[in-house]
Amino acid sequence: MIVEMKRGASQEQIDGVVERAHSFGFDVQLNLGTEKVVVAVLGSDTGKVHTDVFAVLPGVQSVTRVMKPYKLASREFHPRPSKVNVSGVEIGGQRIVVMAGPCAVESEQQLIETAVAVQECGGLILRGGAFKPRTSPFSFQGLGKDALEMLSKVKSEFGLPVITEIVDVHDIELMIEYADIIQVGARNMQNFSLLKELSKLKHPVLLKRGLSATVTEWLTAADYLMAGGNRRVILCERGIRTYEDSVRFSMDISSIAVVKNVSHLPIIVDPSHAAGNALYVPSLAKAAIAAGADGLLIEVHPDPAQALVDGLQSLNIPAFKKLMAELKPIAEAVGRSM
Repeated sequence: MIVEMKRGASQEQIDGVVERAHSFGFDVQLNLGTEKVVVAVLGSDTGKVHTDVFAVLPGVQSVTRVMKPYKLASREFHPRPSKVNVSGVEIGGQRIVVMAGPCAVESEQQLIETAVAVQECGGLILRGGAFKPRTSPFSFQGLGKDALEMLSKVKSEFGLPVITEIVDVHDIELMIEYADIIQVGARNMQNFSLLKELSKLKHPVLLKRGLSATVTEWLTAADYLMAGGNRRVILCERGIRTYEDSVRFSMDISSIAVVKNVSHLPIIVDPSHAAGNALYVPSLAKAAIAAGADGLLIEVHPDPAQALVDGLQSLNIPAFKKLMAELKPIAEAVGRSM
């Protein structure tokens, strides 16, 4: 349940609500807003406790029982949209944030060529895979730490924050040393052991929607990240598996509107993995911005024909430049900027 304190409630009154929750064996999370404090009372048995036991406490304005399985990701807990600041780049604000780069880091030269294009076109964050979770064990698995060092070097040279994917809980310490945003891929959306460890960090985490996950399951996974105290969570819609086989995954554009309605977390869209083909990436990217997405995660490669991973869905640099130019009027039409 969500306990909303009155404006100006004292610390003693807030502590009283927390102590009452603890007396029932419940956990709490505080949303320290600029005007009011909101206390999320968390536990599997909160439904057995009447809301009046909190409503009668001094300083309490209202108590709401949240029926959704996700709590901390809900707008009941945090009514206003959250913004995640990543090295000066605000995700969830007025500006559309484009994260772009190769699916996999292959060489320093490849990364430099891409970074130049990303920065010149108005991209704000450089993406690049160091560890690659592949369906086949015989496919290229990424360059690992060497790739992270390349990303760090290019970041220093161009000033672009870096996002890269984590695939193993044992790599957390290594990842936070190099990555500005840690990406949790679709296959790991419900890797709860990994999510629990990432929840202990203050590091931004981008959580991709699972291959066949509902929006509710996705937001409940986000709760795992937030339950440990990490509020710097970004959602990423990347398409879901359906019976349609003309594209790699079916882009669920409606999820953008749903998330904006029920959650405060920022949401970006990965049109590359949804499309599976560079021909369709621009259309999906434009639709995502028009639907209200806070940003895009796009695969860009200097020479997609030679890419070791996902070359078919990667934009070459001229195509990326063209797309970025075409996105600007769409962003402006919905009251955003690029």
